Order: sequence, then C-alpha cells, then structure tokens
Amino acid sequence: MKKLKKALKFVGITVPLLVAAGMVFPTWTPAIKGKNSISILEEVELGGAKQEIMIRGRDSSNPVIIYVHGGPGSPEAPYLTKYQDLLEEDFTVVNYDERGSGKSFHFFEDYSELTTELLVEDLLELTDYISRRFGKEKVILMGHSFGTYIAMQAVAREPEKYAAYIGVGQMADIRTNNQESLAYCLKMAEQAGNARDVEQMKELSDRILSGDILMPAKYIRKYKGSSRLIDYYRDYLVGFLKNPEYNLLDTVRYFSGMYVTMKAIQYDPLEKPLADLVTSAAVPCYFVMGQYDYMTSVRAARDYFDMLDAEVKEFILYEDSAHFPHFEEEERFARWMAEKFAGKTE
Repeated sequence: MKKLKKALKFVGITVPLLVAAGMVFPTWTPAIKGKNSISILEEVELGGAKQEIMIRGRDSSNPVIIYVHGGPGSPEAPYLTKYQDLLEEDFTVVNYDERGSGKSFHFFEDYSELTTELLVEDLLELTDYISRRFGKEKVILMGHSFGTYIAMQAVAREPEKYAAYIGVGQMADIRTNNQESLAYCLKMAEQAGNARDVEQMKELSDRILSGDILMPAKYIRKYKGSSRLIDYYRDYLVGFLKNPEYNLLDTVRYFSGMYVTMKAIQYDPLEKPLADLVTSAAVPCYFVMGQYDYMTSVRAARDYFDMLDAEVKEFILYEDSAHFPHFEEEERFARWMAEKFAGKTE
C-alpha cells in the first residue's frame, strides 16, 4: 500500500510537471547541411497580427516558394519536413501558419472579423516581406486545398509579385464537390457493407446536395478520398508528438485555431465561388490533382481550369493519389518542380 501511495504521489507530481514543460518547451526546425542553407522558425507581423513562418532550403539563393496551407485553419508545419525535403534541394520553401491558425493563433486575440479577404491581404504582405528578404523580384505561389482559394485571389490581385501559381488539390465549385463526394462515399460504404454510414449519409444528402452543409470530411477520409498512399492523420499525430516545430501549447493552439477559423470562413467558397472571384490569371497556372481526390473534386477543378483565362496553364493528374499528390507522390512532384522552375524565376 505504501509503495502504491508513493507511486501515485510520484505520478501526481511528475505528470503535471511534464505537461507544464511541454507547454513552454522551445520550438525550432531542424538544421539543413550547407554553408548557404536556411532553416528558421520565427514570428513576423502581417497586417498588425503576429504570425509564424518557417523557412527551409539547402541554398537560400534558390527560387522561393510560398506555400499556403489548407483547412481552413490546418497548417501542415507539424509534419511538413517529412515531405518537402526533396523540394528543399532546389527551392527555398516558406510555410506560414495563417492568421488565427496553428502557432499564429493567440488566445486573447479577437477573431470576430476574420475573413478570407483579410487572409489574402496577409499573403500579399508576406510576399513583399519574403521578396525583400531574399532579393527576389518574383516568387512561386503554391496553394493546397483551401489555400488555393486564398492564393488564387492573391495572384489575381497582384500578379506582378509571382512567377507562377500552383494549385494542389485545387478548390473550385463546392456544390459539384459535394455531389461527387457524396456519390463516391455512398458507393464505397455500400460496397463495404457499412449500412450505418449509408443511412447517415442518406439522411444528410438533401442538405449536402443543396449546399446547406459541406460533405462531412470524416466519410471522405474513411473511404480514402483524402489520402491513399500516406496516412496524413497519423502524420499530424506523430508531428505533434515528436517534431520540434510544435510544442504542447502549440498543439492546443492548433485545435483552438481550427475551431475559430472553420466557424468564420469555411463556407466562404460556397457563398463566394472562386470561379466568380477569379476568371483570369496573368501568371502561368498549374493545377495538380490526385485522381482519387474527393476533398476537392477533379471534375470541378477541370471545369474551372477550362474556363480560366490564362496564357499559360497546365492540368496535371496524379493517377495514384488523392488530395495530397505532392506528398503521396513526393518524388514525382519534386522532380517536376525542379524541371519546371528551378533556376527560372529570377
């Protein structure tokens, strides 16, 4: 009994101390070999708000990519170093946690006025900061998922800042996306004999098809319409636990920020479709889609691509991937990026 009491007392003291230490543990991003390499995690001010950026690359004189994460409110910094190492060989890659997201979420900040327009303004200001910092006239802008909604608006507003636009998992018409995602998930659930999933989705189908709600992501993930060759949910979990870019407090901020940003702006692409906001682009545009992507419909992205007025545009389909083709087929994507853009954006 005495031993048990001692053990419980030890646990009662140790666990709170470990949690407290995890909350304030310093964060960093691992070093990259090379005398001109760069690997920094820092806070900058954009639009009057403090926001976290991560910059990594083997040679800081290489062309610069600004990567706009999806969600809304889902920064990929917790695990990005796992998938962008090949890109870092030929590019300097800038990732940032958008206003109100991840490490850029601040508990006592007022997010009641958070809008996608404000995120576009932040991105344009970040672009100016990065261009000055690295002495670049133009940078490459890459958006993923919801990030494509923000990035395309930035390109349309100030194209002179960008050498090219790359939309990975390009967002387009949400109603088409809802229709295709629902049909796919119902088919897969029926084939798997998951009667409860079928029943629940059918109960929601009228609201999904009318655009009253978005297709629940849990079904898309379950039936591999989000990722097939990687487990990005596990990547997040491992990243939160092991990678040095986030500590325990940052993880709490991540989920708090996701709640706030989803509530504020997740329906913007439905109410203000990208096809109505951006009909032309004065920079080369590349849409990179996974064949099995049911988070952002391939058909909807193709329809948008076809109507987009751009002198240079290319639609690239990855046959084995879903919503994360740049991660699921990492080597192919990095090779294409190097062949297309390395040394050509000065």
